[in-house]
Amino acid sequence: MLKAFYKPYKLQFTRPVLTSRGEMKVKNGYYLFVTNGTNTGVGECSFIEGLSIDDLSSYEHVLQQVCIKIQSGNKDFLQELTPYPSIKFGYETALLDLETGGRKILFPSAFTSGGKKIAINGLVWMGKKDFMQQQIEQKLQQGYKCIKIKVGAIGFDEELALLKFIRAQFPPELVEIRLDANGAFSFNDVFEKLDALSAFSIHSIEQPIKQGHAERMKAVCAQSPIPVALDEELIGVYGGQQENLLDKINPKYIILKPSLLGGFAECNLWAAKAEAKAIQWWATSALESNIGLNAIAQWVATKSNSMVQGLGTGGLYTNNVSSPLYISQGTLGFEPQNQWDEIL
Repeated sequence: MLKAFYKPYKLQFTRPVLTSRGEMKVKNGYYLFVTNGTNTGVGECSFIEGLSIDDLSSYEHVLQQVCIKIQSGNKDFLQELTPYPSIKFGYETALLDLETGGRKILFPSAFTSGGKKIAINGLVWMGKKDFMQQQIEQKLQQGYKCIKIKVGAIGFDEELALLKFIRAQFPPELVEIRLDANGAFSFNDVFEKLDALSAFSIHSIEQPIKQGHAERMKAVCAQSPIPVALDEELIGVYGGQQENLLDKINPKYIILKPSLLGGFAECNLWAAKAEAKAIQWWATSALESNIGLNAIAQWVATKSNSMVQGLGTGGLYTNNVSSPLYISQGTLGFEPQNQWDEIL
């Protein structure tokens, strides 16, 4: 008989981070454990307040019900968790971990054996110009060939100056620049801003305008001089709606975040539907601890996807779970001889 339980966590950012949705100092979430008495699987239920669609007022109650159902012998209720994508991801991950021996090797591959690394982008957070410039210089010194810059929280002219600074030293063939607007641009000025940004050979821009305005996003994707990637636009979209959204908006790229989209089964559907329409994708962590990041990285490693992934968030916290994951020269690796922290 299976037993299940959960515990909350509070991750401390090394310094407060700024997005277009505001400042974050801590990251809250839960670990979900499922045990058969011999092995224990763990999954991470990671939400982002103000972005995830999970109802946080009833979140812990739903976790309690999940544990009750598991202990009653009911394991097949994933679809019931659709309104709580982060719990769905955590439950799916915990079961995968349990089924593979509770070793946090959910998707065995050349990555988990230490023989393959995943190319990742260096993330540059919003802030004052000097702070952003300092981050950019640090990422380039660390060997990243692709950097992702959050835009939309400081003056647009300052952001253009930062891009000019990068391109003056590093041409596109040396450093790929991705931008993430988190929906910060208005439809009234989005084309003007995209035109200005395009002068710096930008690889892509994520979610230039807010999600939920399909006709406007369709126009942006069709007219933008910079390829557009959908991110928040995918949240809460399931089943046939996925294909309808891709057909209507027709983006160049989509971003897959298992914690926000409802786990690997849902992300597999998104990936298959996108690939069938020649829409490329990459995965991005959504501020998970190393528990969730490990699961996402292992999943990506099993895919035939050569895109640079957004999986460089493990170093954001002062109290993250120690793990076999490590970053070197703009890649994420896995050292199987390294041990995990005990989190029970």
